[in-house]
Amino acid sequence: MKLTQQHIEAHNERHFAKHKKRLDFLSSEITEEQAILQKLMDFQVAIPSWALGTGGTRFGRFPGGGEPRSLEEKIEDVGLLHALNRSSGAISLHIPWDIPTDGKAIQELAASHGLKFDAVNSNTFQDQNNQALSYKFGSLQHVEKAVRRQAIEHNIEVIKHGVALGSESLTVWLSDGSCFPGQLNFRRAFQNTLESLREIYAALPSHWKMFVEYKAFEPNFYSMTVGDWGQSLLYANKLGEQAYTLVDLGHHLPNANIEQIVALLLMEGKLGGFHFNDSKYGDDDLTVGSIRPYQLFLIFNELVEGMDAKGMNHATDLGWMIDASHNVKDPLEDLLQSVEAIMVAYAQALLVDRKALNTAQLENDTVRCQELLQEAFRTDVRALVAEARLRADGALEPIGFFREMKVRGSLVAERGVRTVATGL
Repeated sequence: MKLTQQHIEAHNERHFAKHKKRLDFLSSEITEEQAILQKLMDFQVAIPSWALGTGGTRFGRFPGGGEPRSLEEKIEDVGLLHALNRSSGAISLHIPWDIPTDGKAIQELAASHGLKFDAVNSNTFQDQNNQALSYKFGSLQHVEKAVRRQAIEHNIEVIKHGVALGSESLTVWLSDGSCFPGQLNFRRAFQNTLESLREIYAALPSHWKMFVEYKAFEPNFYSMTVGDWGQSLLYANKLGEQAYTLVDLGHHLPNANIEQIVALLLMEGKLGGFHFNDSKYGDDDLTVGSIRPYQLFLIFNELVEGMDAKGMNHATDLGWMIDASHNVKDPLEDLLQSVEAIMVAYAQALLVDRKALNTAQLENDTVRCQELLQEAFRTDVRALVAEARLRADGALEPIGFFREMKVRGSLVAERGVRTVATGL
């Protein structure tokens, strides 16, 4: 299903009066509105190919119908999202779940929807059909060199697919670790992993980046070989200038100060990008901003401050991507909600009075510091985000439009009730 601009314009016309009233009120309260709007229009969040179908838990999965059955249909779904919010202009593929058979044709299809390819993701956390050796006891860390070689060659293959699609980065997330004390020699696991990563790193094109993603627990619950940002940073520093740490918001122990982690990685020039989601208890992969919206704002506050301090481009110098999987929501509606939450938090962070905050910090005026941040966070910037969408030819109310047009029903009619997205 491909949405027409006429449908979006008709939707916007019905909602414009209400939007303008909200925007006029907000405009009277803020400064540098045009500069903020331009930043919002430039900002793009990549959609992962695996989030377009219903996810699940280890107990069950409840697909809702109309799920994309191929890479082509996944691109079409991201095109739908991008047509509505104008902020989802990239797709991130997971190999081998989404192997393109014709790279040029896939690129052309993506371009027809206004999309480019973000980071490509390798998969050594599960065994694939016809795989010669198992990753049950790890991949890049494995005690057997043949298993490590298999995992290395897979990552190099992923890079080749990415080159064919115009991607410029590789994300490596490892489930490697141990379940019980004594099972693993920590130093040997680290060295094996580093040696494997070095071979993959050597295969990177000169303009590419490698993102080393960490996770505190799961599927191994005693140790993870890349278990926190310190371990990821160790790998990145040892690998070289093209290697960076990737932060997944759900991959931390409870109450971790993610905004401080972000600030320090930015300071060191080793923050590569984000996987956005939210969580209540663990790595729940919930809708962005659904549980801890203030934390999301505080993270963006550090991002804006740190990127501006280094003269970085907000839209292009870091990788921005959602990483989520849901069992009870329509996946496309959930992704629209997540992108909206990201844009809202970003807009709020752009409102912070940096000069006043710096002065208050230097004067140890704790109350003033808190007030400045909370004033920005409590500002309802949804009209500003909607205006950025409107100027980019998107929909004023994306979820409302999605439901008005019965998009899911159309997808079910096209694809069937019992379709299952590839890779799930």
